[in-house]
Amino acid sequence: MKLTDTTDFLSWLQPRIPLLEHLGVERLDWDGQTLEIPTPLAPNVNDKGTGFGGSQAAIATVAGWCLTTLCLKERGLECDVVIADSHLQYLKPVTGDFVTRVSLDDVADADALVARIGERGKGKLKLVAEVLCGGQTCMRLEGMYVAIRR
Repeated sequence: MKLTDTTDFLSWLQPRIPLLEHLGVERLDWDGQTLEIPTPLAPNVNDKGTGFGGSQAAIATVAGWCLTTLCLKERGLECDVVIADSHLQYLKPVTGDFVTRVSLDDVADADALVARIGERGKGKLKLVAEVLCGGQTCMRLEGMYVAIRR
């Protein structure tokens, strides 16, 4: 399995989700199991000088969507991916530039998703995305992503 070039993927994604440019997303780091999205605080600041909760929610949601899409693309599937359910926990204020990280618990989870899509034309993947600042988890999103074969 060849890893997707994240520069090309981001170039493809930005016109489709213009919010990413406004959030200041300039790169994605992907190793086949974990996706990290470094994000500057400046365009995501609130009136208190800390990270705006809506920006954190948006970037965490997109991170799970990207991981799901990348996993499927690398396994030869083109699917429509949506978030079906999410739960957010804001644990600490974001006080500087931050990184959003989402990982597969096990690469077999992606293989199981592909198998379900093969059998039923759709499948679900549960993911946890965390917004990290200064080495601490500031926000956590638990999300259920649904992929539907095109």
